[in-house]
Order: sequence, then C-alpha cells, then structure tokens
Amino acid sequence: MTQSASSERTPPVAPLAQTPRRAAILKKLRSRPTVKGSAIFLAVLIVLVFAGPYLAPQNPYDLAGLNLLDGGLAPGAHAMDGHIYWLGTDSQGRDMLSAILYGLRISLIVGLSAVGISAAIGSMAGLVAAYVGGFVDTLIMRLVDFILGFPTILVALVLLAMMGRGVDKVILALVIVQWAHYARIMRSRALQERNKEYVEAAANLGYPTWRILVCHLLPNCLGPVVVYATIHIASAIALEATLSFLGVGVPVTEPSLGLLIANGFQYLLSGDYWISMFPGVALLALILAINIVGDRLRIALDPR
Repeated sequence: MTQSASSERTPPVAPLAQTPRRAAILKKLRSRPTVKGSAIFLAVLIVLVFAGPYLAPQNPYDLAGLNLLDGGLAPGAHAMDGHIYWLGTDSQGRDMLSAILYGLRISLIVGLSAVGISAAIGSMAGLVAAYVGGFVDTLIMRLVDFILGFPTILVALVLLAMMGRGVDKVILALVIVQWAHYARIMRSRALQERNKEYVEAAANLGYPTWRILVCHLLPNCLGPVVVYATIHIASAIALEATLSFLGVGVPVTEPSLGLLIANGFQYLLSGDYWISMFPGVALLALILAINIVGDRLRIALDPR
C-alpha cells in the first residue's frame, strides 16, 4: 500500500529532460574551441566512415577490381582510365583514400564494439562483486588482478595466435583483456553507493537483487565508467592497429589502418611515403579527437 502510494506521488521523469547538471556538462563541453572542433571533426569523420561504401571511389576489399598497373602511383596521379588518385595508391593498385575510409570503419567498429561489450561485462561483474561481497567479491577481484597482471598487448597476441585472424576475433581478444578495468572502476564506485539510503530503501521494500543492481545502483555508478569508456575507445583502436601492424589482427583481404601502415612500411625508404603516412595521419587524427573529447567529458563530469 505504501509502495503504490509512493509511486503515485512520484512524477515520472522524461529520459531526455533538460536538467541543470546536463546543461552544465554541455556548457563545459562547448566552452573551449579545441573541444568543439574535435567534436565536429569526430562527428564528420564518423559520418564519412560509415558512408564510405557510397563515397569511396573504389572498393579496396575487392581484389578482382584492383589494377596492378596503377600500383605505386603518387598522390594526384591519374589512373589508366583517367581517374585521379588524390592520395595515391599502394603497391597493389589500391586507392589509398578508399582504403583509409574502409580502414577507419573497421577501426571504429572494433573500438566501439570492444569497449561496449567490455563495459557491459565489467560493469555487471563490478556491481555483483560490490553488492554481494564475501567470497564472490574475492573471486571476481582476484580474477581481475590476474588479468591486469599481464601486459595487454602480450595477452592479445597470444589469444589471436590461438584463434587466428578476423574482426570478430580481434573484438573478442580486446574484450578479454579490457573488461577487468571496468570491473574495478564499477566496484569502486558501487562500494560508495551500496550503503546509501536509496539502496537500503529498495532492499526493505523487497525488491529483487537484480532490480536493485540494474535500476538503482547501475544508473548512479555509470559516470566514471562512461568517461573511461570514451577515452578507452582510442586505446582499443590503437591496440587493434598495433595487432594488425604485427600481422595478427584483421585479415589481409580487409586491411585496417594498422595493416595499411604495415604494408607501406617497407616502401618508406624508397620514397613512397604516402602508403604509410596517410593512414598513420588518419589514425593519429582519430585517436587525438577521441582523446580530446573524452578528456573534456571527464572534466565536465567531475563533481568537484
């Protein structure tokens, strides 16, 4: 009876309603031109990347459509059919502009998917560890310590050496090595929220454990996780590029930015700088824009 009366007195809150906290965060994000420019650049880049199949002049993954006679052309050179390669071609006749657009799409898909899945698994593991405590907390946190005790790149290399190449395998390897970070962050935040009045009230009302975790604890602990996930996207993209550069990431038929850089690395001394330089600049710009926006978001969400 008390529960139903309380729910009737509590007005529903619109999910996208403007609040002073949200207005303050958006004001801080818009207060610096560097952050605004990075956010605009990142948004435009994401649109271009996912519209790549419609904008790119060539499908770099279609090996049958590549012309070896156009291999190694400098930026601005004309193809055999009169087409202009604005960023040049690699040794296989692959248009670098098209390859970069497709490679950025793979990098973003890997980064967003790995971070999203890692954040979901790690957040639930941290919530359960903090709320249940005891043996469950000890078991989960010792597993987290075990995973974090190894270098990330080494574990990813071993996993991909056993599983083989592929975008899905790269995402799985990144999830295995990254979920522990989110578990530790979520547990630390949930321990602060676990003993507050609203959690005790929900438990006294007889709510099931899953509802307390998902509907009460999780929304109040997401701030640090969201900030870390935003910054961690750049780390996941850089790690995927490193694995592809070392030859254990995505397959050769679907080159990402790391593999494009590796393919042109041997031509740097011969003067064909564009094969490695342009993918490297694109990777650097993407990571830099994500880091600037993520760092400003961290400052905006800081309660101090």
